[in-house]
Amino acid sequence: QVQLVESGGGLVQPGGSLRLSCATSASIFSVNVMAWYRQAPGKERELVASITRGGAINYRDSVKGRFAISRDFGKKTWNLQMNSLKPEDTAVYYCNQVSYDGIFDWGQGTQVTVSS
Repeated sequence: QVQLVESGGGLVQPGGSLRLSCATSASIFSVNVMAWYRQAPGKERELVASITRGGAINYRDSVKGRFAISRDFGKKTWNLQMNSLKPEDTAVYYCNQVSYDGIFDWGQGTQVTVSS
């Protein structure tokens, strides 16, 4: 059973920054895609950013230039640096991994609240 453990959520004022981290219990060699999703109240879960094992990165348009995804193979982690946060970024953020076998695994979610 793969476990993904997230950390780094919290309350921040508009314009502030947070860094989310996700650690996987899986062999990093089995992971093809590492990603972050978010889900705001009353809305569907949406992809925020993803990075492949080969380093290809994708961001949703609303976070481009503000968020940055990175990975560390040695630590089996991937991170989401979030800058210039806006109230509309408020959501539960989930880390996600997709194996080469096409299996999706999810973290438990961490709350990010942007409010003054």
